Amino acid sequence: MAASTEITPEHSFASVIRAAGLKVTAPRLAVLTSLGDSGHATAEQLFETVSAGLPGTSLQAVYGVLGAFTTAGLVRRIEPAGSAALFERRVGDNHHHLICTGCRSVTDVECVVGEAPCLTPSDSAGFIVQTAEVTFWGLCPNCQSGTASTDL
Repeated sequence: MAASTEITPEHSFASVIRAAGLKVTAPRLAVLTSLGDSGHATAEQLFETVSAGLPGTSLQAVYGVLGAFTTAGLVRRIEPAGSAALFERRVGDNHHHLICTGCRSVTDVECVVGEAPCLTPSDSAGFIVQTAEVTFWGLCPNCQSGTASTDL
């Protein structure tokens, strides 16, 4: 009887990276793992996490990995007004975001209509609209109750 092989996140992530046509490297595995753990993160936040396990990794290397992943469609980059770019692993759908104006936490929201592009412009100017990005701003439950951390 053949021994079973446990599939670890690193193996799964390596397969995902290869399937996107990219070379599997320790920084790429670390960034993808860290991004999965955080949900939505800035390059600087990912650098802090990655460099703890890979001390030789630079912030520029993390930016390079994120750029390659974004181009390959492995991560999505969102740019909330007045904030650093955020990266997330949830791709391939047209979900939106709720962002707290107090603590800046980010929560995913399903498409407001259910299918892309969710919204239709009053005049498409000849464009074929494929996606719409919607950002809802407000106070999260913790900030409403005054229990949010101010360590951001």
